[in-house]
Amino acid sequence: MHTPSPSLDLRRSREPRAAAGPALRCRRKFLRFFPGGFADEAYVEWERSYKWETHERWQEALGRDEFRRLLGAREFAEIAARAVRVEQRSRHSMIFSFEKMALRDAVRPPEGAQAFAEGLYQLLHGRGAVARRFERWVEVVAALPRRQTRVLTWPLVTVFGFIAQPDTHIFLKPNVTRTAARAYGFDVRYSSRPNWETYASLLDFAATVRRDVRDLRPRDMIDLQSFIWVQGSDEYD
Repeated sequence: MHTPSPSLDLRRSREPRAAAGPALRCRRKFLRFFPGGFADEAYVEWERSYKWETHERWQEALGRDEFRRLLGAREFAEIAARAVRVEQRSRHSMIFSFEKMALRDAVRPPEGAQAFAEGLYQLLHGRGAVARRFERWVEVVAALPRRQTRVLTWPLVTVFGFIAQPDTHIFLKPNVTRTAARAYGFDVRYSSRPNWETYASLLDFAATVRRDVRDLRPRDMIDLQSFIWVQGSDEYD
């Protein structure tokens, strides 16, 4: 007769009583790959470190004070170039090559660079409710110059907020996110066109995951997005 390992018994004993059904299965899947939870060395190496390093590069290149200084100097093209460069230098890029090309084309004209720079600053550091700032950011991205490939995609709309402010914003990769939400039994009210309702429901999804795995001590949206990624990515089948 098979005797469960002590580590498995320990993990089960720590499972919150509120977690059940699909949520519990997702928790167990995550711990199957990363028994140490969000502190697991493999987890940090595979999922967290490159995202946090990208955030640190953003802080160096476009932290709030530097971003504001460049805006005041009307260095819109420099802001756009730095934003694109920070994401491109990531060990594992979060956006597809066609999205990178579309963004580069969109910010090449001066009017595109200005709209991008001012819109992104307002999303990150503007006044007012996050909902309105996000809606305005979607409008800005939708109006950017376009050559062949569309710029208005969920990854492009959410990647910079996630990189810049992982305490607040989360990254939405459509197929993975929808697969994860189905596995968790959560309705993210998905629409292919970026919008606040879908994004707000993803934030609610992340908050639900945070509550359900609070004993594993997730630090920020990087950990929550990574948990969601493990549920939906075929890398973890």
